[in-house]
Amino acid sequence: MALLTPLFAFLYHLPQVYKWLLKPYYVASLFMSVAFLLVRKTPGICEHLSTQREDGNPCDFDWREVEILMFLSAIVMMKNRRAMFLMTCKPPLYMGPEYIKYFSDKTIDEELERDSRVTWIVEFFANWSPECQSFASVYADLSLKYNCAGLKFGKVDIGRYGEVSKKYKVSTSPLSKQLPSLVLFQGGKEVTRRPQVDKKGRAVSWSFTEENIIREFNLNELYQKSKKLNKTKGEKSEKVNELHFPPVPEEEEEPESQEVEKETKKDK
Repeated sequence: MALLTPLFAFLYHLPQVYKWLLKPYYVASLFMSVAFLLVRKTPGICEHLSTQREDGNPCDFDWREVEILMFLSAIVMMKNRRAMFLMTCKPPLYMGPEYIKYFSDKTIDEELERDSRVTWIVEFFANWSPECQSFASVYADLSLKYNCAGLKFGKVDIGRYGEVSKKYKVSTSPLSKQLPSLVLFQGGKEVTRRPQVDKKGRAVSWSFTEENIIREFNLNELYQKSKKLNKTKGEKSEKVNELHFPPVPEEEEEPESQEVEKETKKDK
């Protein structure tokens, strides 16, 4: 059962995986990765290539090429912190619906402290980060599900606003592993942050999945409390409207029986 559950989960999400991987960025990356191997091993093509092998066989790898391939494999396995792409074939960006407010260095503090009853979840991101680009769709889905009057979602580009990066202690270095960073604010003060940062300033590894975010930030509980706040705001607005615009008294209509009696008297 422990093996079947992840297998069924993978098969269930397989159409979404195919839809994502068929983007031009990933197709071009795969082609560039296997092009060298195909050229070196294809008969009729490899015979015209130069080689440094002692036996002079151009259709086999020499020691220098083997060392390069081993080095590249090691780089890819070390958590792949870099992404190479063609300028004409950039990685896909999320362009779908979202309930997210974008901050600048001048608006973020004012917005977080405007209403102490509102809880903010803010993503600190950088446009050049592949992790931030892949996380954009997950964050947008969460905003569509949980956004309300008392729980709001925001984003700020710390690659553009360096002062915000320093104030909220989110490093923009690719080696810091702090991009993206999610911070929960209540009353303008930080309550929860993911990924966490240790005493040495290193980020603790954390997976930015929808399930992890809902659990770590208690989104279901926050959403229920925020809905109550929305109801209280609606009741207060109704009371204010009643004070400004009192209800107009209805005119009393004479009963039909009295009209009938008057008509009968006139006939007499």
